[in-house]
Amino acid sequence: MRIGILVAGHINGPLANAHGTYAPMYRTMLHSAAPEIETLSVSLVDGEALPAVDAADGWLVSGSRHGTYEDLPWIEPAKAFLRDAVAARIPVVGICFGHQLLAEAMGGASSKAPQGWGLGVHEYRFDRTPAWMAGAGDGFSGFAIHQDQVQTLPEGATVLASSAFCPYAALAYGDPDRPVALSVQPHPEFTRAFVRDLITERRGIAMPEDRSDEALAGLDRPVDNTAWARWIVDFFQQATARRAAA
Repeated sequence: MRIGILVAGHINGPLANAHGTYAPMYRTMLHSAAPEIETLSVSLVDGEALPAVDAADGWLVSGSRHGTYEDLPWIEPAKAFLRDAVAARIPVVGICFGHQLLAEAMGGASSKAPQGWGLGVHEYRFDRTPAWMAGAGDGFSGFAIHQDQVQTLPEGATVLASSAFCPYAALAYGDPDRPVALSVQPHPEFTRAFVRDLITERRGIAMPEDRSDEALAGLDRPVDNTAWARWIVDFFQQATARRAAA
């Protein structure tokens, strides 16, 4: 199986030197559950041309410091690409910015949330756990780094997980037991060390000091990144098998 990684942002400077960039992070996440997966990457943020939607068996849209509402030349073509992939039943996964971009592509809306920045380890409850989410309990924990959120639920999307802070934390598109797209707001690809360094670097600059300090103080709490890596890979594998059978 070949998964295309649509890179929507940069990790620069000391953070990149210490922790790598988006494409390798997602590759590591996917390989943690299925080492045989092949990947290709397309840098949306650098204006790299989008391939045909069937150039990969599935697509994953990365996080970004950008907002889906920004007037950037690559955002609308990326939305059209995601709509075309979904229409062709090629599975799509969106994470953080990718979660928001997919929602907008499918008719929803995202914007800065009145709740402000979500930082650190957040807790989410499951509203629905389809069979392909093997081992899911009542909820999960994940690394939140965002001030934008999905504000309007797209038609045909089912809420899989939510919290008081983030009502649309994970979404499935189509039949939730056989979805064609999946997205999640927190970051299963991030390591604890990266999140710590990211918040420390931006504390008091891009991120408010009080929320940064609270996030850093609770950053040692466990997260369910391994489970999300498995669910994402299982989703890709099952959706790809369904498309091949059809």
